[in-house]
Amino acid sequence: MSKKDKTYKIILSGGGTGGHIYPAVAIANELKQRYPDAQFLFVGAKDRMEMEKVPQAGYDIKGLWISGIQRKLTLKNLSFPFKLISSLWNAKKIVKQFKPDVVIGTGGFASGPLLQVAASKGIPCLIQEQNSFPGITNKLLSKKVDKICVAYDNLERFFPVDKIIKTGNPVRQDLLDISCKREEAIKYFDLVEGKKTLLVLGGSLGAKAINELIERELDYLQTLNLQIIWQCGKLYYQTYKLYGHTKHVQVHQFINNMDYAYAAADFIISRAGAGSVSELCIVGKPVVFVPSPYVAEDHQTKNADAIVSKNAAMMIAQEDLKVDFKNKFGQLVANPEKQEQFSKNIKKLALTNATKDIADEVEKLLNK
Repeated sequence: MSKKDKTYKIILSGGGTGGHIYPAVAIANELKQRYPDAQFLFVGAKDRMEMEKVPQAGYDIKGLWISGIQRKLTLKNLSFPFKLISSLWNAKKIVKQFKPDVVIGTGGFASGPLLQVAASKGIPCLIQEQNSFPGITNKLLSKKVDKICVAYDNLERFFPVDKIIKTGNPVRQDLLDISCKREEAIKYFDLVEGKKTLLVLGGSLGAKAINELIERELDYLQTLNLQIIWQCGKLYYQTYKLYGHTKHVQVHQFINNMDYAYAAADFIISRAGAGSVSELCIVGKPVVFVPSPYVAEDHQTKNADAIVSKNAAMMIAQEDLKVDFKNKFGQLVANPEKQEQFSKNIKKLALTNATKDIADEVEKLLNK
């Protein structure tokens, strides 16, 4: 049987957050187009959002009993060794039964045990690292896997240089042509034509500090003559929906048509998760990053810093919002040259073919 005729079996593991799940699903979709007969299996962590999101995307998933180590001393850490042993045992069972031709990890708790088992059995493995500063799991796995697809420069500090391929992070394809959607987007959100629009994003669940900032500064933002599309998130919608009755403010629990939201925006305030940063590079609008200080190894600050250091965006630390926001954001709104500079520079950092480029690397492993 030639390699082209073979029915490939592919395991993907990514979860915990949308930032790990979305790339895994995007890679699976691209590979499915190339190999319609391939069999796919996802492996996630029990009780995490991938157990719901992956089946919604049309793929089977198995769950491991695994979680991360808490950074502060806590009783939960006592169960970690048992969870690790259990997940390694179950990962072995899954690999033995499914017999994958390749295993792909996009981050999240479950990808550690799974890739560890697969690599130890000589199965070709690929990691897709979304962040500019990798977590401990991927640093450890990097010695064992065959390839590491990255989205930022200078990762040879953490990974073997001969395994690194810079591909970028998979992003929604509908973002690639938003400039021609602006008119439709203004109608879709029922915005005032000719008035500048601020888009506020805190991730799908919402960001408490960003929501508090917007609530605090609503009057100030009105003095800047801005209309606001505010995605406050599922957890905070009941608290903030009342501001949606204000003439210049729309409050959304979640925005389904993100391409329209980006197309309508003139300014964006956002967290700095890896997926968001990759999208915002493609969108090319002036951005103020407010990184979450609560993520492992301060990933978001490092992601934002990689953009800010290229004079392509602004960053305000969460603890500085009360002191710095008015001054810094006000200066940006008043400075069209700065806005233009940010847009031009952030677009230069966009990697638009990431999903295809990652799938190309997987194909090379399949055809070895």
